[in-house]
Amino acid sequence: MSDSHRRRQLNVLLASLLIAVPGLGPAAGAAEVLELRFDGLELPLNLEQLDGWSRSPSGRTDGGDLAVWLDLLDPRSRQDLKILLHAPLLRDTSFGQQLLDSWTGSQMLARLGDLLTTPEGRNTTAVLQTTLRRLLETRQDVSTIGLLRALPVQRLSLQLDGLYDLALQWRQQIDLQRQALRRLQTLALPERRTDPFAFGDHTSLKPRRQGLVVVHRALPLPLEIWSAPAGLRGAVADRPWLLMMPGLGGNADQFGWLASELAERGWPVVVVQHPGSDGPALKAALDGQRPPPGAETLAIRLADIQAVLASQRRGDLPVQGKGVVLVGHSMGGLSALLAAGVVPEPGLGERCRKALDRLPIANPSRLLQCQLPSTELPEPSSPPADLRGLVLLNGFGSLLWPRRGLASLRVPVLMVGGSLDLVTPPLEEQLRLFLQGGDPRSRLVMVEGGSHFSPVRLMPTDEVLFRLDAEIVGVDPVRVQSALLRLTTEYLHTLEEPLLLPAQRRVQQGVILDVLDAAAARRWKAGLHP
Repeated sequence: MSDSHRRRQLNVLLASLLIAVPGLGPAAGAAEVLELRFDGLELPLNLEQLDGWSRSPSGRTDGGDLAVWLDLLDPRSRQDLKILLHAPLLRDTSFGQQLLDSWTGSQMLARLGDLLTTPEGRNTTAVLQTTLRRLLETRQDVSTIGLLRALPVQRLSLQLDGLYDLALQWRQQIDLQRQALRRLQTLALPERRTDPFAFGDHTSLKPRRQGLVVVHRALPLPLEIWSAPAGLRGAVADRPWLLMMPGLGGNADQFGWLASELAERGWPVVVVQHPGSDGPALKAALDGQRPPPGAETLAIRLADIQAVLASQRRGDLPVQGKGVVLVGHSMGGLSALLAAGVVPEPGLGERCRKALDRLPIANPSRLLQCQLPSTELPEPSSPPADLRGLVLLNGFGSLLWPRRGLASLRVPVLMVGGSLDLVTPPLEEQLRLFLQGGDPRSRLVMVEGGSHFSPVRLMPTDEVLFRLDAEIVGVDPVRVQSALLRLTTEYLHTLEEPLLLPAQRRVQQGVILDVLDAAAARRWKAGLHP
């Protein structure tokens, strides 16, 4: 057997174990053998030997050939595999139970049940769910090897073809985004070096926190209101005001960096916090007090937006402007598009059935999009009559608008994505939508080295919710935010004056923003592999 062939076999074996289903501790009368099936081949793994190998400092077990195979892995891979087999993937009983009850959790179990089957090929979703519930009643920690040994089936079959496909899906997405970035970097765009604004805590502005009484909520809707300085208000009377929406699990104060700086420069801002899908709601889910929030919260988010718009028109909010610009991050961007009157195209249910044939690990936003057919959204409404534009930070909607994109949107949009974003991948979730837009003032912006979390300013109180390493956060978020602030102000100026934001490659403090108009975006798309 050649070294390359041996490495491929070991990679398949390792991938199967790394991606295997999370679970808990062993139980009497449980599974004894995990049979790996790949391309017609069958490789039985004795779970007791695997468990013993993973617990032994030397990796050796009594009898069996499993240790011989696993000891061929390099030392770091062996150690990583041991950690992954026993690491507590779910640390809290209550959260685990809430996750099982959620739509997202049920979809994940359904897909995993297709991969982990009985020897006869029967789906194990029901067995997985029952076993997890039983174990969660008595234990706290969740580990991969534990669940496998606890399942009440003596012999299990793990479909490596499907697992290998998942691993390839993830790897291909990463490779595709790397290739797309390299292609983007070859586009002939004029380079412009920009200086950062005075940026940070220099502003003297403080938000006015106000609760807005709305008919669809029992408690007032929390708002942060940033008014322009008194000396600027007359000089910028023709400017729009901005309504800003955080993403799922986000708080208003995470976008104070943008709201305060734009208000300082003459654009009044209202940041809405959506109880039920904000930081406290996410923390409550982690504490096991409620299911994790998802797309079912979109309806009340849209009602919040309509209520704030109506309140401002009545003069009940201390902000004035000539029209409004909707600004949203991630799910807040999706809310902005729906509030702007962009109606989902027919056939979402069928598209989702195809998209969820396998776990969408290369595009997790599809789980949210595919939850929409099971939720009740309000009837489509007309866009606000005074809508001036949209700013979408890491937005998404490829399954909602696969053919027409943003063609029905009659105002310009600034659509921002990150080359490292693996939550809302830019090629699917931003470029595809942007190519169908119609307003010549619209721009697509790629942040080289930016991630899904680049626009989010984490506060000290967010440490419990967000513990993200550098690979997920991307390049320094503060420098990215400084570059996005200058770009956003220039885009907002194009809404007030007869000018266009030029296609260009902007460099600021080492952060590169590729600003594309429709023609440049088409050239980028044409250079990508189909």
